[in-house]
Amino acid sequence: MSLRIGSLCTGYGGLDMAVQNVLGGTPAWVSDNDSGASRILAHHYPRVSNLGDLTTVDWQQVEPVDVVCGGYPCQPFSSAGKRKGVADDRHIWPHIARALGVLRPRYAVFENVAGHLSLGFATVLADLAALGFDARWACVRASDIGAPHQRNRLFLVATAADPPHLGHQRGGAPRGGRLGLADHGPAAAHASGEGRTLGQVEPHGPQRPPAERSDREPAADTDSRGQREAVRDLRQGQPDPDWGHYGPAVQRWEAILGRPAPRPTDPLGRLNPPLVEWLMGLPEGHVTDVAGLSRNAQLKALGNGVVPQQAAAALHALMSPGEAAAAA
Repeated sequence: MSLRIGSLCTGYGGLDMAVQNVLGGTPAWVSDNDSGASRILAHHYPRVSNLGDLTTVDWQQVEPVDVVCGGYPCQPFSSAGKRKGVADDRHIWPHIARALGVLRPRYAVFENVAGHLSLGFATVLADLAALGFDARWACVRASDIGAPHQRNRLFLVATAADPPHLGHQRGGAPRGGRLGLADHGPAAAHASGEGRTLGQVEPHGPQRPPAERSDREPAADTDSRGQREAVRDLRQGQPDPDWGHYGPAVQRWEAILGRPAPRPTDPLGRLNPPLVEWLMGLPEGHVTDVAGLSRNAQLKALGNGVVPQQAAAALHALMSPGEAAAAA
């Protein structure tokens, strides 16, 4: 029987792609109230319900699922912001914990910036333990899987300590949880509650992806210095860009994805959304071919997204082959 997947803060669906790649399954519902992300999801999942703002959902009325996944907002924890943590209005983890308590999935898979480890993550682990989930987590860089940028991210896999098929049960008092009692390789979290960090391979190429910062629609966790360095290293507008010292990293990602890098700039000399889409490891046109999506909306969605190959690598490291096979 195919796993049913519920997705929170779905964006363009990068984390969902990784979950489906590793565990299989089909989407039961998504949840995103951003207009651009909603347009992308409607394009790719026209028959899948979008629950919208997850903070207002009555989870008792939502279809139970086997897997809940989500890349919840990183702004409260990102070094690119003010790091207000739980005091930030965009901190929505308590609403996600409430959803988990009602839905009781077999697995929960989450993604956030690496800075979350030092701010707010202890609360997440405590809530998961109280709900009866074992948790394992690791930081994985996009460069670890060959991407030409670092994009260090925290990934967490929580497994229900209850018997299987929790996704089809409702209610009940939360059970006491444990944190990562099983050791599943170098990325496993242990009973002490300390997660190990994946990614000992040194990154190649640029340390950060070129990304646009907009006063109106800032991309999440971008770095203006990295953007300036990347753009300065290119001769803008030429048909065959000289990638300079980024060349080997670009060529490696081209070989992995099986298609050439798009031009870095558009005819006006601005950052080209298809390049960012390519940097994020997405299929060509996944975001940029969606009708009615403005350039700013494209870049916002891409800047907030998850590299599917990176997330899949994290899942493979955090779950044993037997676990993944059993889930599928």
